[in-house]
Amino acid sequence: MKRRDFLKSVGVGAAAASILPAGRVLAQGQVFKWKMVTSWPPGLVILQEGAERFAKRVDELSQGRLKIDVFAGGVLVPPLGAFDAVSAGNVECASTASYYWAGKVPAAQFFTAIPFGLMFDQMTTWLMAGGGLELWNEIYAKSGLVAVPFMNTGQQMAGWFRKEIKSVEDIKGLKMRAVGLGGKVMAKLGAAITLLPGAEIVPALEKGAVDAAEWIGPVHDLRLGFPKVAKFYYYPGWQEPNAQAELMINKKAWEGLPKDLQGIVFAVATEINNWAYAQFEIQSAKALTEMKKQFPDLQVKRLPEDVLKAMRKATEEVLNQEAAADKTGDFKKVMDAYRKFRGEMEDYWAVEYLYRYDEYAALWLSKVK
Repeated sequence: MKRRDFLKSVGVGAAAASILPAGRVLAQGQVFKWKMVTSWPPGLVILQEGAERFAKRVDELSQGRLKIDVFAGGVLVPPLGAFDAVSAGNVECASTASYYWAGKVPAAQFFTAIPFGLMFDQMTTWLMAGGGLELWNEIYAKSGLVAVPFMNTGQQMAGWFRKEIKSVEDIKGLKMRAVGLGGKVMAKLGAAITLLPGAEIVPALEKGAVDAAEWIGPVHDLRLGFPKVAKFYYYPGWQEPNAQAELMINKKAWEGLPKDLQGIVFAVATEINNWAYAQFEIQSAKALTEMKKQFPDLQVKRLPEDVLKAMRKATEEVLNQEAAADKTGDFKKVMDAYRKFRGEMEDYWAVEYLYRYDEYAALWLSKVK
C-alpha cells in the first residue's frame, strides 16, 4: 500500500470527524466489533492505558459504529503473540511494537527504533513526510497487515545494571534482557541476550537470571520495581532514541471498514501517539525525582565514552550484517531509505538540535567526526 493512497484513504474520514457537531451521527450503517490484543501487562500506565483510551475515543467519534474490546498481553494471546494473531485474522488489531517481530520481518525493526537513530519528532517526520510509513505498509502487506503509528515513548534509558559499567570489558559475559537491534549490538560486544516480556524482567533480575535489562524509562521502571533489584541506572538511551509503537491491523479487517471509520481510526491513533509521548515526558520526569528520593543508593550514570563509541561502531556492523542476511532484501531497502532520509536532513538537524546535545551529538550525528 502506497503512503499516498494510505493517507488519502483515511484523510476524508479524519477531516469529517473534526468538523461534525458533537452528538451528530456520522452515517447510518453496520456496527463493527473488533478485538485488540496488546503486548503490555494489564494496567500498565500509558501503554496499556493508551490502548484502552484509543478504543474509547474510537467508540465516541464513530457514534458506536466501531467498538474495540482491548485485551492486555497474556489475557487472550501471549504478549509476543500479537503478530501471528493479527496476521491470521484471529483478532483485528494489536497495540505492540514492530521490533518484536525481528525474527519474522527483520526490516520491521526500523519502524520502532534503531541504535543511534531518530528522535521522536524526526521519526514522525520520516514516517509522515519522508516515505517511512509507505515502506512500513509495503512490507507489512506481505503478512496481511496494516501499520499505523501508535504511541511513542520518546528516548528511553540505557537500562538497569546490577554492577557498574566502567568499560567495554564489563559487557562481556553480561546476561541482559534486550530487544531488537540494540540487543544484537550488546551481543556483538559480548553480552548474552534474552528477550523477556515486561512483567518477567524484574523477577529475572531479582533471581540473578539476568544481570541487566533495558525496558522503557522512569515512569514504568519505578512502577515495576527496578530500583529494588538493580543499583545502576544508565543513560543515554542509545539503543532507542525514540521507540515508536504500532497499531497493527489485519489488512482484510482494515479494508472492510468504511472510509470514514478508517479516518477515525487513523485520527485517533495520531491523537494517542502525541498523548503518549507527552505523558512519557512529564511522568518520567516526576518518576525520576521520586526514584531518587525513595532509593538514595541509586546511581543514575552516563555510560562511559569508550563504551558509547564501541556501541556506535558495533551498530554499523550489525546493520550491515542484518542487511546481508535478509534474503528478501527488505532490510537493506529500508536501511538505505532510512540513511538517505537522515542524510538529507542532517545538515539542518546539526543546527536545529545542537542545543539539545553534549558530546553525545558526535556519536549521534554521523557527519561529525
